[in-house]
Amino acid sequence: MTGMKILIVEDEPLAVKRMEGLIREVAPDAEILGKIDTVRAFVRWWQTHPAPDLLLMDIQLADGLSFEIFQQVDVKTPVIFTTAYDEYALRAFKVNSVDYLLKPIEQEELAKAIQKFRNQRQDASLQSGASENLAKMLEEFGIKPITYKNRFLIKQGGRFDVVETADIMYLYADDKVVFLITNQNRKYVVDETLDELESKLDPRLFFRVNRKYITHLSAIERIEPYFNGRLRIWLKHRPSEEEVSVSRERADSFKTWLNT
Repeated sequence: MTGMKILIVEDEPLAVKRMEGLIREVAPDAEILGKIDTVRAFVRWWQTHPAPDLLLMDIQLADGLSFEIFQQVDVKTPVIFTTAYDEYALRAFKVNSVDYLLKPIEQEELAKAIQKFRNQRQDASLQSGASENLAKMLEEFGIKPITYKNRFLIKQGGRFDVVETADIMYLYADDKVVFLITNQNRKYVVDETLDELESKLDPRLFFRVNRKYITHLSAIERIEPYFNGRLRIWLKHRPSEEEVSVSRERADSFKTWLNT
């Protein structure tokens, strides 16, 4: 495997420098995407960048424990934790088979951890097991990882339909009723408000453009500047004469979202 992309999450400059040097030694094909030193900075980065292949993450960051990250964003990327000696943390890692490196990190140990990661990438069952182990370990620290909806169960007449989140083009509110439009132009009524749905949908894929619309990235066909700092957008399966605009307050965030 080549072209592995790694994000370093560490708040000690010397530790970052050492980690970069070790990565160049044990994984010369790897690309270091960046170095992040706080929980807050990680959340901002995660919401505006494609996910890396691997995270090297210190437990203690400048503004809190890195475990808090998993309460704020949905992280599916494999993680190798780094930590100074902490009996409770080490016990949780060992019991749940979560990968960790004890500081100061040795080249041989990092090489083993990265090789284990490479092996997991080639075996879907190992990847699934690693994710489950991480979730169990976080539970021991009282951390419930955030997750986003994968599908909707919607009553349609006398039956129930399952709509995958990946098949949603956009959702909109009309006279207090929320409608869901799929990529096959099917229309469903959803028994949740847009405010509720906004927090349940992956912000990398969905954006609340105004009070009435949440759109999937793939639904956007065309964008033009509009009045008073707003943007006008055209959505798939939405009649062109029906105006959909990005509010002035959200326009800059919308452009940043599109440009990641």
